[in-house]
Amino acid sequence: MTSIRAVLADRIIRRADLFGADGADIPTLRRRIDRFSGAAPTPRGVAVRPLDAGGVPAERVIPRGAPRDRCVLYLHGGAWCMGSPRTHRRLVADLASRAGVRAVSVDYRLAPEHPYPAALDDCVGAYRWLLGRRVDPSRIVVAGDSAGGNLTAALLLRLRDEGLPLPAGAVLLSPATDLAGTGASFVSRKAVDPFFFGIDTAPFFDAYAEGHDARDPYLSPLYGDLRGLPPLLVHVGDHEVLLDDSIRFAERAREAGVDVRLTVWPGMFHVFQTFAPFLPEAGRANREIAAFIRERIGG
Repeated sequence: MTSIRAVLADRIIRRADLFGADGADIPTLRRRIDRFSGAAPTPRGVAVRPLDAGGVPAERVIPRGAPRDRCVLYLHGGAWCMGSPRTHRRLVADLASRAGVRAVSVDYRLAPEHPYPAALDDCVGAYRWLLGRRVDPSRIVVAGDSAGGNLTAALLLRLRDEGLPLPAGAVLLSPATDLAGTGASFVSRKAVDPFFFGIDTAPFFDAYAEGHDARDPYLSPLYGDLRGLPPLLVHVGDHEVLLDDSIRFAERAREAGVDVRLTVWPGMFHVFQTFAPFLPEAGRANREIAAFIRERIGG
């Protein structure tokens, strides 16, 4: 049963209108998501430090007592056009604290000023930087939400195709895996999705892709060869337009022989995990994510 707090969070999100049902432009939406996300404090016992990850700006998130030899590389969401490590600091800190590991949150370049492949190149660059710092790939988990989930999957494909060592695992929260927008949930879940109610997602997709084939696997990992990827944990809410993107990607990865765990959260909205600790469902989800991270790299 959906909690009362989840119902309240749904109403808060609809009023915030973070993706511009009112027709707001990108700079306005960026300021809006900054105000909405910046209100959440960083958990006690977590230090946040700016970081230059080989020319890619980032944040280091350090829970007290976390070991130095393992890391979560986090790729934030925001439709490739918005968001930053600051807007996702609370979520990254919560996951890092629960898992007992450090995190590096990547401040990749945003569209439309920097369309594909700029964001993905930055994520590859940050991962290469970790390897250059002699962090063993078996001690790295990559994680991301929404557009960051897309970048997480695309990063795995790039690393594999370029012959780089893969991380120990990856966490994808409500990943956008099909920029062609063929999932039935874009229609069936639109009325119940508080983030994307009354919003056309195509302009965000187009701003990032900028004329590239929407079925290019580095843009839409759903269409890629998924063989050889590391174990994946996929979370998605039942009340979001990206439901089918997440389910179909998990199914295709499983068919390709990948170890995949898919959890569909009843009644939950897009990236509800950001509402921990306010939302009990988010707390349960983040505990599951942290357990996966510890299982893959310790903590």
